[in-house]
Amino acid sequence: MKEGSSIINTTSVNAYKGNAKLLDYTATKGAIVSFTRGLALQLVERGIRVNGVAPGPVWTPLIPASFSEEECANFGKQVPMKRAAQPIEVAPSYVFLASCPESSYITGQVIHPNGMLGLYIATLLKLKLICYP
Repeated sequence: MKEGSSIINTTSVNAYKGNAKLLDYTATKGAIVSFTRGLALQLVERGIRVNGVAPGPVWTPLIPASFSEEECANFGKQVPMKRAAQPIEVAPSYVFLASCPESSYITGQVIHPNGMLGLYIATLLKLKLICYP
């Protein structure tokens, strides 16, 4: 890759909050976060930026194909915005990291288009309204 290039990895909100039902998925998404940071350190001297995007729940073909009807009906309701995202709502994160001059100083970072899910969970934990093992 040439200087000025940008690599964008996809991780997940699950990498940060955990998910007992999706342990293998969650573990690999957590590994992608570490990989993103390590690769950013390796490539910074070559002028290549490496970042990630960690979406919250997003409606994709995978959801109805792998979830029950009841799970689909409740998909995204745990998010403070009370809904899952559409792919078009997450896509600008990738465009920003890939092509905007304003992102040229960003590397080794992860953007979180998650409907405030991560902050919401952290706040509930801090207030001891939920517990995390």
